[in-house]
Amino acid sequence: MIGAMGGATSAARARRRRRAARLFKFDRSLGSRFVAGADEAGRGSLAGPLVAAAVLIDYERLTLRDRRALGELDDSKQRSTAEREELYPCVLRAAERIVVAVRCVRAIDRRGLHVTNLDALARCLDRVAVDGAVCLVDGFRLGGRCAAEHVAVVDGDARSAAIAAASVVAKVTRDRYMHRVAPEHPEFGFAENVGYSTPEHRAAIIAAGPSILHRRSFQSIAYSQLELSGEAGAPGSESGFEVLPIEDAARAVEGDPNDVEAQPVEIRELAGVVREPRSRQRP
Repeated sequence: MIGAMGGATSAARARRRRRAARLFKFDRSLGSRFVAGADEAGRGSLAGPLVAAAVLIDYERLTLRDRRALGELDDSKQRSTAEREELYPCVLRAAERIVVAVRCVRAIDRRGLHVTNLDALARCLDRVAVDGAVCLVDGFRLGGRCAAEHVAVVDGDARSAAIAAASVVAKVTRDRYMHRVAPEHPEFGFAENVGYSTPEHRAAIIAAGPSILHRRSFQSIAYSQLELSGEAGAPGSESGFEVLPIEDAARAVEGDPNDVEAQPVEIRELAGVVREPRSRQRP
């Protein structure tokens, strides 16, 4: 029995590594030393911020060690929380640049989800792009809001290593924040659903009403049963975050949980490209 289970585990790992190899093969087929990918997390959630991320991979400097560490890279939705957490530091170590953008609930309600998503992806992709890079984004053309020439790749997080890496960064960053704020809103089960729609989450909204982390603009049966005004945030409330260094995004989600939603000015001052070139970080 133990041998059979071990064989099944090995076979599953081999399949994951073959999928990861296809992601890297796709990027290398583009014929560029630099490939940048952008993706988001939280677009379909009822509560919590939208987090976008972009990752730049320098394929001429990607070490064998880094490539092996990313041997199970895939669309973050296909990985468990534990697997994403294992991949996260591997992505940080392997990437040439990483940028994260966070957009708060009030910004989403005021500007609309789709526009907010495109703007966040564009800001991230612009920040990681370098001369000669092929820039990819999952699913959506970003239009003139993105200065970098880019290609929209349908199901990109399952086709491109750079996009898949960005999806891991965005998902882990957002999940850590939702886990952090979960104790402040125990009735909504954020530790389990991280803001997404589940029967229990919808029932909690109906029973308790939406929290300050819930999006009023999101169409949900739970909201249709409440008499919501539809107003998106109080007058003078912030319009969302600028691009964050990855280290500061991590501090925002791991430190004071109110920082992401309530302290945008302090966070905005930290805006910038997340990582120095690896030659400055490694001896």
